[in-house]
Amino acid sequence: MSTLPFSPLAGRTLGSLACALSIVLAGCAVGPDFMAPKSAAPADWSSWHGGDPSLAAPVDSQAPLQADWWTAFHDPVLDSLEARAFAASPDLEKAALHFAQSRVQRSTVAAQGWPSVNLSAGENRQRISEYSASTRIAKGLGPEETALIDLLSQPFNDYQAGFDASWELDLWGKVRRSIEAADADVAQQAALLDQARLSVASDVARRYFQLRTAQRQIQLTRDDIDALAQRLNLIEVRVNAGVLDHVDLAQQRAELSGLQAQLPGLLAEAGTYENQITLLLGERPGALHEALQPVVDDRRSTLPDLSAGIPSEVAGRRPDIRAAEQQLRSATASIGVAKADLYPSVSIGAQFGYESYLSGEFGDWASRTWSIGPSLNLPLFDHGRRKSVVQLRELQQQEAAVDYHRIVLQAWQEIDDALSGYASYRQATDKLMQRVHSADEAYQLIQVKYDAGTVDMLSLLDSHRTYLQARRDLVSSQGQLDIQFVAVNKAVGNVPDVPAKVADAGP
Repeated sequence: MSTLPFSPLAGRTLGSLACALSIVLAGCAVGPDFMAPKSAAPADWSSWHGGDPSLAAPVDSQAPLQADWWTAFHDPVLDSLEARAFAASPDLEKAALHFAQSRVQRSTVAAQGWPSVNLSAGENRQRISEYSASTRIAKGLGPEETALIDLLSQPFNDYQAGFDASWELDLWGKVRRSIEAADADVAQQAALLDQARLSVASDVARRYFQLRTAQRQIQLTRDDIDALAQRLNLIEVRVNAGVLDHVDLAQQRAELSGLQAQLPGLLAEAGTYENQITLLLGERPGALHEALQPVVDDRRSTLPDLSAGIPSEVAGRRPDIRAAEQQLRSATASIGVAKADLYPSVSIGAQFGYESYLSGEFGDWASRTWSIGPSLNLPLFDHGRRKSVVQLRELQQQEAAVDYHRIVLQAWQEIDDALSGYASYRQATDKLMQRVHSADEAYQLIQVKYDAGTVDMLSLLDSHRTYLQARRDLVSSQGQLDIQFVAVNKAVGNVPDVPAKVADAGP
């Protein structure tokens, strides 16, 4: 087997290649290096609190957060809904696909740093024009001119096969900065996937509590309507007996009509919440109607006391803050990519193959053809286009930095709002529970008096309605307390530890 003979040209080419390789190995990446931003954080929760100090409950910063925080309600229906949402939520599936796409994009960018090799082969029949540049060699040969031109212009077959390779040296770190930006995009999509997990868990829990609150209000409203209807019947009897006038009767009828008018709105509200839950689970309307029937026992479980602990570094746990930091990192790397275009680029190309117009000689060593050598691309003038791109990337980095600090401040505001809201509804719920207990106690006492004949039915019904109204207010406050507990976990970035279905997209 023959070998490629060494020549001075080949020696100079290999020398140039070795020189270029030494340059790329020692080369540096242009553009700024990313520095993780540092944001201020409060020494304790009460120091960064807006509003009344009574709503700034002390928080222990050492206790860990519970990842499956919705299980604190000990509600098997809610636990089942959360599990189904993680398995079938369209929003979560979409975020997982975005994450998979970013990984594929990273692989595409990383491939730019490697040589590309192409294999080609072909056969074609062709004819050269008798007046082409190729026939000029026959001019001036005298009698042989016509014969040579006829020979050159005769049709013939051309057989070709071979491969070519090219590699652009990453002298200024353009590829390295591109990979850095792609890595940041992958990390950003991973953070957004966590954000989708948290949003799905929060939305399901919030809609579920709104549905349960509406269902309890419907039942209490119906009980109140029944009690008011009984009261109206008693007043009507007294009016007919001449004890009361028709003014009292008209007032009671108006109050009953107003109470009955509230019921359709509550029923529609419950239906809306049910449909929102089915949408979050990727189901059709009505698919969860049986599973979301009102519960008979509406006793509330005790929620955990948030003063038991929320880590002080929660702002750094929030997926939106992590995503904003990676966006800043990607914008910083993009500056280096743009700056690299201001400098010369060097590519190394090589080609080897066979070419013959005779099929029988196509595989002969004499039919070989090859070329190798570097090429230089030096930008001279583009009317400032490349510099404008650099300036644009720098402005985009500044925007990403501003956006990061805005998101951090917004995070602390949302945390403070959620904690204040939870503290306020917790205090209100405690007072309303005392009110319900007192109203129930009063109702029981009047029931005893009614049984003894010392009070009439009208007083008993009024006491019962007072008790029902107290329960309605308590149910509303408890529902808001549940929702605020969800808001706290979302605000502090308490991402559920639940794997998402992510397509296999390489490293």
